[in-house]
Amino acid sequence: MKLLRQMLTNPRQTGAIANTSPKLSRLIADMANLDQKNCVVELGAGTGVFTREIVKRISAQCTFFSLEINPILAKETQNNCPSANIFCDSAENIQTYLSSYEKTSCDCIISGLPWGVFEFSLQKQLLHTIYQSLDNGGEFLTIALLPGLLFPPGKRFRSLLDQTFSSVTKSHIVWQNLPPGFIYHCKKEKGALNG
Repeated sequence: MKLLRQMLTNPRQTGAIANTSPKLSRLIADMANLDQKNCVVELGAGTGVFTREIVKRISAQCTFFSLEINPILAKETQNNCPSANIFCDSAENIQTYLSSYEKTSCDCIISGLPWGVFEFSLQKQLLHTIYQSLDNGGEFLTIALLPGLLFPPGKRFRSLLDQTFSSVTKSHIVWQNLPPGFIYHCKKEKGALNG
């Protein structure tokens, strides 16, 4: 109910009507191979469904933090995942937080951001920031909801992914999610220049 209330209050910040299902949360964590990562960033934590999976799977040496722009949801995630570092801030500020850990980039970004409700300019700006924040060979994984593919923002987002990353694949659809969803798994080319 908390997620639904936040979505109704501010749909541009919170695009989901319900928490992501455990099955879809496990899928994104499985695809990310989190036990092999050195630095993981989560964007759009919501109530911490992905966060819990990430914390369970990363190594003790892995740097991890999460950004959630909605203060109510950021607090909820922190309560649900007390060992995690949750910051109430925009995904646009990844670099600020990487710098605070004395890093310039990370090898994995996991996103629960509601891309389907973002304007094209914001989609483009955020993807640019994400790309710049990834190591060469780094991975970006994000949830996508099936109904979003029917509307222009969802189609534009897929096109932007293809323009930005050297490799974009889709997982199978998880029908036990409300609404059904899947994962985009994107890779930054190993020899890429951050331009």
